Amino acid sequence: MDNFIGILNNTNLEANFNSLCKNRPVYMLPFASRYRLVDVCISNMVNNGIKTVAIYTGEKIRSTMDHLSDGKPWNLNSRFQGLFLYPPITQELSIERLGDLADFYSTLSFLETAREENVMVQDSNVIFMKNLDEAYKKFTENDADILMMYVKQSDSAGEYVNTDKLHLDQQGYVTNIGINLGTETEFNMYINTLFIKKEVLINLIKESVEKGNASSLKDAIIKNKNTLNIMSYPVSGFVEIIKDSRTYFHANLSLLDMNKFKELFINNGRVMTKTKDEPSTIYRDYPEVENSLIANGCEIEGDVENSIIFRGVKIGKNAIVKNSIIMQKTVIEEGAVVVNSIIDKYSIVEKEVSLVGSVNQPYIVGKSEVAEKD
Repeated sequence: MDNFIGILNNTNLEANFNSLCKNRPVYMLPFASRYRLVDVCISNMVNNGIKTVAIYTGEKIRSTMDHLSDGKPWNLNSRFQGLFLYPPITQELSIERLGDLADFYSTLSFLETAREENVMVQDSNVIFMKNLDEAYKKFTENDADILMMYVKQSDSAGEYVNTDKLHLDQQGYVTNIGINLGTETEFNMYINTLFIKKEVLINLIKESVEKGNASSLKDAIIKNKNTLNIMSYPVSGFVEIIKDSRTYFHANLSLLDMNKFKELFINNGRVMTKTKDEPSTIYRDYPEVENSLIANGCEIEGDVENSIIFRGVKIGKNAIVKNSIIMQKTVIEEGAVVVNSIIDKYSIVEKEVSLVGSVNQPYIVGKSEVAEKD
């Protein structure tokens, strides 16, 4: 897939994450004790042979620049290809009218001058690691204009209502894109990831901007579905779409299932990230630690169960952390209780404080906040 450009779209979903995305875009959320969501997206593209990756960053770009820099951890620091970061430069009205097409149009010259002939477009909140050779083969051998990826999603509980649904014919061609209303126990959920010929993408961008008849790339594809050769490709296994604090919470904790962890981080190539050297984690006075993912540089004196613990966290004596995400350099003081919670980095949970959320509504402490006892 070295003839592909990889494009990661900003999703503009920060409002769904409360204080977690006050100063960072969704794709920069910490993940799996030492990564960011964007690390998985970029690594998947690079592992599939893509050497040019563009990211539409959104307005909250500081953490992005600090983490991604020149792209060296992903070998994207080459002279002519590599990593390209594009903050928004279009007016707000254009973004409201054109959605992601506004970003595409503002960087049209990048697409037109790139040597690659195809583009992989993925929303930056979609997390999976897959060998895409079969998808590439289907795309090229059938001379498809577009190949849209989906998962066969079971939804008896209605958890995926209002997500995008692909309608397919018997040959697997996409006939339309609708909205899942929960009327079926299983449906073809579009995972906002596609292959598209660069020439087709450029034409869709120009036509949509000129006519003003599309509010996103997906909308432009729907409006031109009768003239485009649109194929589909099913993706199986671990796929997560992080759309709010609940799905972020569940996606992290799901990695405590060793099979899912192996699928994401071992079986389909290495997930690369910015290197940070930390000493080994210290466990003092034999705390009970069970089924948890714990990064380096921590000091653990209290009990930890079913949790994700990031670098440099301190958990005090007689503290209890259960079913929670504790981010970098956070301090859980002696006797504190944290259950079903997300504690952002550099925060403090003071002595004897109890923070208890629920599985579907985790308690959230923002960055650098102090949770005090009433």
